[in-house]
Amino acid sequence: MKVAIVHFALLYMSGAEKVLEALCELYPEADIFTHVYDPSKVSDRINKHRVKTTFIQKLPGAHKHYKSYLPLMPYALEQLDLSGYDLIISGESGPTKGVVPPPDSLHVCYCHSPMRYVWDMNHEYTARKSALLKPFYAYFIHKLKIWDYTTAGRVDLFIANSSFVQKRIKKYYRREALVLSPPVDTDEFEIAERTGDFYLWLGRFVDYKRADLAIHAFNKLKKKFVMIGSSEASSSFREMAGDNIEILGFQPFQEIKAKLSQCKALIFPGIEDAGIVPIEAMASGRPVIAYNKGGLKDTVKEGLTGIFFDEQTPESLEEAVLRFEEQEDMFDPSAIKAHAAAYNKESFKNRFKEIVEGALTSGE
Repeated sequence: MKVAIVHFALLYMSGAEKVLEALCELYPEADIFTHVYDPSKVSDRINKHRVKTTFIQKLPGAHKHYKSYLPLMPYALEQLDLSGYDLIISGESGPTKGVVPPPDSLHVCYCHSPMRYVWDMNHEYTARKSALLKPFYAYFIHKLKIWDYTTAGRVDLFIANSSFVQKRIKKYYRREALVLSPPVDTDEFEIAERTGDFYLWLGRFVDYKRADLAIHAFNKLKKKFVMIGSSEASSSFREMAGDNIEILGFQPFQEIKAKLSQCKALIFPGIEDAGIVPIEAMASGRPVIAYNKGGLKDTVKEGLTGIFFDEQTPESLEEAVLRFEEQEDMFDPSAIKAHAAAYNKESFKNRFKEIVEGALTSGE
């Protein structure tokens, strides 16, 4: 069986690239199609495959400013020649599912999220544009909505990474989707012999992850709080943070592992489509204190592996931290780690293969 995997961009390693790695292991002979590609920025596992790029790769400054070429990406995807491929897997979060599959192929879309800047976060992204650009941006997004909706018809089977995304697929594409959580290397993480006295934040300092909310809460709580992440915005967060908050830049994997296993709990105040970091924390035996919305509602179990807070405010997070400290002894690291094991990479690969083989059989 000849397999093509379509991925938005290969310029960094994040949760979507971890899914891609698992698919590469499942289909070791697959070809990868993407808009832009820098071999030095992705894993050896991905680099073992033949990677083909769209014409976006050859445009000026494409690696640094590839998002600026978004208006050209629908056309670029439709120029890809997928003749002869039996199975096409698109990883959707930016425009990828809009490829034109051969008539006898099976097109499976693993949807990380319908494009947020087109659908549910459209107004937030538009508000950031200058007054001069807003009308042009709004018009382009209107056209992209139409293209994105119509190209959902080119997909034979949708798989969502959470029930949260499953609902958005239903809302925006009017399509049903199966749910399969993203893979996590849960065996890479260990339970520490002794827990530290700090809470942990781990992730990029981008707006929707709500680092500001966490900082305001811990400024009032006066409890030790360690934040690991990298972004230009981290400097402004340092100015905002009190003496009890330590903001670190990029850290190597071994240091991240250590902090995950030693923290009192992971703080997760944003809305995430699925959320790999919370599963990594649970694989380290540590509970998660999370906002009660998004993909984490599938993976975090109240009272067993963490607790939720219901309002996205510093006050609600403060109350959750204090509530957690009253219940801290009831959280069993071994039980938390056992729960996380259900989301390991092998389980993902086995279930994905089962879904695809079932679809291929029913198609015959």
